[in-house]
Amino acid sequence: MCSYARNKKKPTRPLVAWVGLLLAFFTACSNSPTPEELASEAAKNYYRQLAAGQYERFLDGRAGADSLHSDYREQLLVAYKQFVAQQQATHRGIREVRIMNARADSLQGCTNVFLVLCFGDSTNEEIVVPMVECGQRWLMK
Repeated sequence: MCSYARNKKKPTRPLVAWVGLLLAFFTACSNSPTPEELASEAAKNYYRQLAAGQYERFLDGRAGADSLHSDYREQLLVAYKQFVAQQQATHRGIREVRIMNARADSLQGCTNVFLVLCFGDSTNEEIVVPMVECGQRWLMK
């Protein structure tokens, strides 16, 4: 064997490193959540807060809640409390909130999130929560 062939570096290590780097990059990109997934998680969290009696936090999850008149804000909080009390009396409360699906609605400019409210008496109810992206947050429309 000639000395040129013995001293020649094999290009396999840099090639393997580049392929590994590209694979890691594409894997990381594919794992980032979609807008529908982000909207779904936000809607689920808002309804969990409602079920837990965190009415202020639920209200703060509504688009435009920061500009509501104080009287109207109080009326909404009372309505939320009444709703949760009614669900407690009728269905033994909301025990779990599940995400079923989400679809972007380009005509309405929102993402419709389909949630299932699971009640303490084993009944379920599917609801649709329109969500809008406001800056870095998803809010209920």
